[in-house]
Amino acid sequence: MIFGEFDVQGAEGLLLAHSIKIPGGALQKGHVVDVRDIDRLKSAGIERIVAARLEDGDLGENEAAAQLGEAIAPDHLRFSEAATGRVDIYAGADGLFVANQEAVDRLNRIDPAITLACLADHTHVSSGDMVATFKIIPLAVPIAKIEAACAELRATAPFQVKLFAKHAISLIATELSSLKVPVMDKTARILERRLAASDNRLSREQRVPHEIKALAASIQNVIAIPQETPKLVIIFGASAVIDAADVIPQAIREAGGHVLSVGMPVDPGNLMVLGRIGETYVVGAPGCARSPKQNGFDWILDRILAGEEPGVHDVTGMGVGGLLMEIQSRPQSRDLPARKRADASVAIVLLAAGRARRMGEGGQHKLLAEFDGMPLVRRSTSIAVASRAASVRVVTGHRRGEIEAALEGLSVTPIFNADYASGMASSLAAGFVHALACGADGILVMLADMPGVSTANLNALIDAFKEAAGRAIIRAVSGGKRGNPVILPRSLYHTVLGLEGDVGARHIIEMGGLPVVDVDIGDAAHLDVDTIEQIVAAGGKLTV
Repeated sequence: MIFGEFDVQGAEGLLLAHSIKIPGGALQKGHVVDVRDIDRLKSAGIERIVAARLEDGDLGENEAAAQLGEAIAPDHLRFSEAATGRVDIYAGADGLFVANQEAVDRLNRIDPAITLACLADHTHVSSGDMVATFKIIPLAVPIAKIEAACAELRATAPFQVKLFAKHAISLIATELSSLKVPVMDKTARILERRLAASDNRLSREQRVPHEIKALAASIQNVIAIPQETPKLVIIFGASAVIDAADVIPQAIREAGGHVLSVGMPVDPGNLMVLGRIGETYVVGAPGCARSPKQNGFDWILDRILAGEEPGVHDVTGMGVGGLLMEIQSRPQSRDLPARKRADASVAIVLLAAGRARRMGEGGQHKLLAEFDGMPLVRRSTSIAVASRAASVRVVTGHRRGEIEAALEGLSVTPIFNADYASGMASSLAAGFVHALACGADGILVMLADMPGVSTANLNALIDAFKEAAGRAIIRAVSGGKRGNPVILPRSLYHTVLGLEGDVGARHIIEMGGLPVVDVDIGDAAHLDVDTIEQIVAAGGKLTV
């Protein structure tokens, strides 16, 4: 390739190195100059241009990038079209992104013109997350270099997305008088939410005294349950592990297993225990895993659920990058411009689990009150289904049977929140986790008791989310006053999981750290019905 300044008169067939503005438009970088372009350039008074002339054996940047992408097995991956010498690669499913640093380094050392950048090794990704990008630096590269790079990619995969597998997961929590029961209950809820991110669930929970023999017996009991493979046992100790002979590691030994590691070079997460009994991993979770914030326990959990077999060598190799206090909980996709409006998907989570406590002692449920001849919960759900959302999930709880019966025949997925009595946060988390499992970029949180919200309102919010490329919180307002519904980007996953009690999206908006886009939908943003008087005033009719 010959690169430099050329006379416009002989520029036919050259590749422009930079964009050039001319009357009536512009010629973009990489554009192949033709006879008409020469005339337009001359008319604009441009006599010389910076460009490149391809020689025999050269390959243009886009074709070169496309060939690199085609050299990688497409399992659980999605590739963009080549543009400006770049091919972006996305996860095609939820899973664990695993990188081979030696293979990536070898590829990048073939020629400075050929680059591959990817996520950190063992990153938890969701379908649609960007995981890697090829970029050709100059306008063209020698074909021989691309052929060498493709051969390297075919010989050793530089990365892959490993799918999570279903496991029979048991939680054993040890008890001391100093550890309050609500703390143990919250720990189990947080673990359930963690597991849901990999489409797993907790099979059972046992609570035993914080003693070696009691814990060892409990471990043996859950491992002995037949016809459950693969198995995973997670132990939350009432007291932190401070020695290899402490309760949790010693109980693993007495249960017939061996301890692979006591401690790990990851902070938070230092005090983790990793053991194994036959094919079953036994993990002593560090105290920080009682919080939803990412810590070393997540790293080990992801590896096991993705089918890997972590050992002491893996654990001791986690120090570089192991300081997690400022870690990003989710990779942020850097998509091509075409994705901005067309592909940012939104799932609706309709919250319908509450106990309607302000309805008085008569036992009437506000969501079963009739509006326009149908129960309010069905009306709200029908409005959601008619929108441009990719899917609708309805979180139920109080009077579940009647609520779900009112939804019969609608194209929705009901999600029962057994912990609904603890407040709105648990319902929001349950819906968020299930919606993200289907690859949604944003979750539109809709309250089932807002009869003024229309399908047009929901579509306006969804359009605003797509305009923001899925990277902003979208909030319904009326006259500048904040209201509902809202759309939360998937990057707020861990923030949602950390909520407790009767708090909802407003709390997330205040602490989410993302831009907020307000969409005025009028009075509908503030109209909800919590009391009998409000139902009647809004045109509803009480039934049951």
